[in-house]
Amino acid sequence: MLQDFSAPVPAGSPSAPSLSCHVIDNARTHPDSVVFRVREGFGMRNVTCADFHAEVRAVAKGLIASGIQAGQRIGLMSRTRYEWTLFDCAIGYAGAVSVPIYETSSADQVAWILEDSGAVAVILESDKNKALFGPLAASLAEVRRTWVIDDACVEFLTTVGASVDDAELDARQAAIGPADAATIIYTSGTTGRPKGCVLTQGNFMAEVDGALEVFGDILLAPHASTLLFLPLAHVFGRILGYAFIKGRTLTGFCSDTKTLVPELQQFRPTFVVAVPRVFEKVFNTAQQTAQAGGRGRIFDAAAHTAIAYSQGLETGATGVGLRIRRLAFDALVYRKIRAAMGGRVEYAISGGAPLGARLGHFFRGIGIEVFEGYGLTETTAAIAATHPGAVKIGTVGQPMPGTSIRIAEDGEIMAKGGQVFTRYLNNERATEDSFTRDGWFHTGDLGTLDDDGYLQITGRKKEIIVTAGGKNVAPAVLEDRLRASWLVSNCLVVGEAKPYIAALVTIDPEAFPAWLTQHHKPEGGTVAQYVNDPDLLTDVQAAVDEANAAVSHAEAIKRFIILDHDWTEADGHITPSLKLKRSVVMHACAEAIESLYAG
Repeated sequence: MLQDFSAPVPAGSPSAPSLSCHVIDNARTHPDSVVFRVREGFGMRNVTCADFHAEVRAVAKGLIASGIQAGQRIGLMSRTRYEWTLFDCAIGYAGAVSVPIYETSSADQVAWILEDSGAVAVILESDKNKALFGPLAASLAEVRRTWVIDDACVEFLTTVGASVDDAELDARQAAIGPADAATIIYTSGTTGRPKGCVLTQGNFMAEVDGALEVFGDILLAPHASTLLFLPLAHVFGRILGYAFIKGRTLTGFCSDTKTLVPELQQFRPTFVVAVPRVFEKVFNTAQQTAQAGGRGRIFDAAAHTAIAYSQGLETGATGVGLRIRRLAFDALVYRKIRAAMGGRVEYAISGGAPLGARLGHFFRGIGIEVFEGYGLTETTAAIAATHPGAVKIGTVGQPMPGTSIRIAEDGEIMAKGGQVFTRYLNNERATEDSFTRDGWFHTGDLGTLDDDGYLQITGRKKEIIVTAGGKNVAPAVLEDRLRASWLVSNCLVVGEAKPYIAALVTIDPEAFPAWLTQHHKPEGGTVAQYVNDPDLLTDVQAAVDEANAAVSHAEAIKRFIILDHDWTEADGHITPSLKLKRSVVMHACAEAIESLYAG
């Protein structure tokens, strides 16, 4: 039986014909409002709406002066920084189309994206990107212009663009409409070669308007601010970045997650946007620090109390004793976690994968409510989200405004809405396969809808494991819970056509030194030396037991093996958005998987 749930289109949406209209409107109506705070040397520079509009126009003129025509594609390869957003907006203002590339992409990936998209130019960040792109240049004849941010290309384009008449730029901008391509974003490639999703101005407008509708209490609150550290090549961070522009939410940028904590403490945002892995890291780091300092039992009790308090908020069972314990742990534990995030964070928005009920309850219990969203590149980010006044932990919320969600008879989540893309670039077959005859988009994910329209993700359709006994198992349920352990970096649940479910586990290299100290092992030891250590096996077994508590006996992990190395993006096992490439890992670890069933 099919299930459907729809949400009405927000009043006044689409709010403009194109994204650049928001930049123009802000400069006209709120010229002195500060929208960006940018690090320059040892200080910070405030960028007002008027400043940003002027800088976007100046760079857009430079692109036109350099020969960029309306509709042409420009690659953009950089870490998260102000110039990324500046160039993205300038490309659109000039009527061109941005093609984001992850700064961590391999040479093969860069070559494929630039070639398949037909890019005529590329913007690189630094000498590192130049070194990677240089050998490719000869084979990419269409890419005729290269600019490097760290080589003062903003200043260069501003100078050469001074000759372009304002009327020419205005005509370019005014000609952009909802049906025009805004960007081509390539999928993460977990199941094959990345496909280019053509997302239009209309797709972006629908999602931005919806985001401000559901998250307006956070984004539009007085003095609202956030530090953006998600990769802007990913649609999640990018769409919220445009919502911040439209809503004039004060935004800073962090290019290196290694400096994230001190930058959060300096910027002091009121909310953060992250993927679940970041929230797992925050929890695991706090737990690890407590254990290393001999306060592990205190932290565990504090975590239990936070979760119980959050659960009590849903049932009305927050008794006096529970509130007193929470108050005591706030002084001992919770306040320190909030301080590490800047001290002012009250809300967080999570996307990219399900967060999990345990972490959702923990963060709400310590005073930071995490709202979840669910979507894909093809849906311009979220098709569903939880938000203030509409939270049900363990779900990814109700349909976004203007969105319809259907659960097909086989459990697949399907969607319709203004944010759903219309085609893959140069791939008609894949486009046709992605839609039903009546226009529903196949997400490839499995889920359920409750009577109130809250969506719960239960797995990935192509990843369902069928054991030798005929049991269908969704590996994501087990993997998400297993990764919640402070000691575990990643895991792969296997068991297709096998007699039982098993798992490959990798150890977090940042947590491992603390584990050595905790168990009085010699400093400097490697994971490879301890993969069969009884203490390590016992601790990982505890994490496995915690994961198994969420499933039936037939679905539980019966055996596991600890690998002597982690999976990384550099070795091709992880995508830039931190998703596991299952087929690649299974091929690389075939021998280890077979060993789980030997004997």
